[in-house]
Amino acid sequence: MPAISVGIVSLVLAYVLSQFYRAFLAVLTPVLGVELGARPGDLALSSGLWFAAFALMQIPVGRMLDRIGPRLTVALLLGGAGGAGAAAFALAQAPWHLHLAMALLGVGCAPALMGSYYIIAREYPSAAFGGMAGMIVGFGSLGNILGATPLVWAIEALGWRATMAGLGVATVAVAVLIAGTVRDPARLGADQPQGSLAEVLRIRALWFILPLFFVNYAASGAIRGLWAAPYLERVFEADAVLIGRATLAMGLAMIAGNFLVAPAVRLVGSLRRTVLIFTGCTLAVMGFLVMNPDPGLAAAVVLLALIGLSGAGYVLLMAHGRSFLPDHLVGRGVTFLNMISIGGVGVMQFASRPVFQAAAAAYAPPQAFAMLFGFFLIPLAIGFALYFLTPEARNA
Repeated sequence: MPAISVGIVSLVLAYVLSQFYRAFLAVLTPVLGVELGARPGDLALSSGLWFAAFALMQIPVGRMLDRIGPRLTVALLLGGAGGAGAAAFALAQAPWHLHLAMALLGVGCAPALMGSYYIIAREYPSAAFGGMAGMIVGFGSLGNILGATPLVWAIEALGWRATMAGLGVATVAVAVLIAGTVRDPARLGADQPQGSLAEVLRIRALWFILPLFFVNYAASGAIRGLWAAPYLERVFEADAVLIGRATLAMGLAMIAGNFLVAPAVRLVGSLRRTVLIFTGCTLAVMGFLVMNPDPGLAAAVVLLALIGLSGAGYVLLMAHGRSFLPDHLVGRGVTFLNMISIGGVGVMQFASRPVFQAAAAAYAPPQAFAMLFGFFLIPLAIGFALYFLTPEARNA
């Protein structure tokens, strides 16, 4: 594995924050309900706005990466919008304040992972991209851990407002560190063509990756970040401590999956086949939950952890898509792929809100959540089927 620079480490810290901010609402669900009157549907909207803002920023982030480099792109957005979002959350007095705060946090987190991907895509061998991408996501996914049991401890010791204020300070500090340590890749020569999003869209090999990109991360991202807590609370009467432990298990599984990416590809011998295996396993787990949404608390936690493990499919798909991108399209290409993936999570979270509300009004909690899991299962099955038409990765 190639050596990792201090600048990459600082970008990984930014991604730790990004992972935290996309997942921490699950633990805050009970306290925000009591203090601000925020219902699960309100938090679904807030979480969806994070993903929507994050996704919409990917196109301008891609342009910024190609024009001004990852150092300023990440530092300015993370420190400015991310710091402001954390402050707004700490001062929130009503659910709509949470909506605004989460949108700002989505803007601030938008370039965190893409900055490091841009650097490794430009400065490291193409064959190393998947392994390094998995390692970065694996370490960055510690944010999922911080958003589980440790967050519960911090809230109990400091209160949720002081905790969020401290996270805002940490966000600005990481942005300053990035500005001081990241080294931008060398600019492409004048003989290189000017890339565009239209050129990315003309790459036929990407066409049948995109549907699975849109739905692959939606299941693990939305369930971990939003629906795990209401599911455990309503079906199993779990309290905040138990929810924290369960989401910790899911976060640990997500980390483990990302570190398993490189050895899994070596074992299977193909990026494409590895994606199919990961996705097929996710479909099996989701299908089981649709058929049996109340399998017992211990079994439910294990199944949620398996869904988390499947989130590593994102790294595999990114490595597959990257293999078709020429150097002059790396910035726009990887951010476009990320936009599709994160946008899918946002869309599915927005859409899951009325689905669950309608189901909860008509059925008991287990059956309502069975319908919710089915809502995530069906698009994933469609994306899985279309992915069979995708060619094998280049240089893999």
